[in-house]
Amino acid sequence: MPPPERAATAEPQSAINPSMGVTEWVMLLTLSVLWGGSFFFVGVAVTALPTLSIVVLRVGLAALTLWAIILVLRRPAPMNGEVWAAFFGMGLLNNVVPFGLIVWGQQTIASGLASILNATTPLFTVIVAGLLLSDERMNALKLIGVTVGFVGVIVMIGVDALSGLTGNVWAQIAILGAALSYAFAGVYGRRFKRLGVDPLFTAAGQVTASTIMLAPVAILIDRPWDLPMPTVPIWSAIVGLAVLSTALAYILYFQILRRAGATNLLLVTFLIPVSAILLGALALGERLGWVHAAGMALIGLGLAAIDGRLFKRRRAV
Repeated sequence: MPPPERAATAEPQSAINPSMGVTEWVMLLTLSVLWGGSFFFVGVAVTALPTLSIVVLRVGLAALTLWAIILVLRRPAPMNGEVWAAFFGMGLLNNVVPFGLIVWGQQTIASGLASILNATTPLFTVIVAGLLLSDERMNALKLIGVTVGFVGVIVMIGVDALSGLTGNVWAQIAILGAALSYAFAGVYGRRFKRLGVDPLFTAAGQVTASTIMLAPVAILIDRPWDLPMPTVPIWSAIVGLAVLSTALAYILYFQILRRAGATNLLLVTFLIPVSAILLGALALGERLGWVHAAGMALIGLGLAAIDGRLFKRRRAV
């Protein structure tokens, strides 16, 4: 019988699929809905809690949820030091650095502009992955696809949001820095496949490491003992944010990363605004305009270009 850490992590190694299949696309769309819904949960939570406290509760409760699932499944956790060092590296790149930069940046720039700047993540990912990963090389079709998708995000959110570009340059650089950190996180996360770590453990390890790093900062800055006790609606929003938009979302995140690679995974950044706008229309009765439809069409065209199969078929004909 293999030792516990090998039993927990051993999985067959296989190459990624640069052209996603139906399963990967469904997972990516589901992930975009889960992360799109996080805007609703955060919108409720910020009425009563400071930002850092929300982030720590989000990753902390997500960690408890994921370890509870692992306990129920009776799966031994990986105890390898290299694996846990990778968890902290992933938590730093995927949570601590980008969350901190986004929180700081959004203090002085509008959320619409922040969303557009954050949508540069796939562009950074195509470049970073193309330089660092042999099986995710950059090509013209990918660059065209992310550019078209990025334009689609601008159209859908509203060109007026770009008027904020004349404002605080350092805050804008901070949001771009967060997007770059997400890109490096996607590339860095590819190592968990080499290490043989199951996506469930990777998700649990990352949010656990993030909680350990962020909790002392939140305690020092927010002084939670001075805050009023949150009401039931606030706690409900926090639980939804932690369980759905974090725990479940990160299981999908690392599953997609394992199967389809960093470039395909970070396309979710284009889809999150789509999900958020559609959820607002369905749940809150918000109206959809032609600009939303045009933006979604451009995003769809960009995703098709990055996937590449449609264009290969046209060339074959």
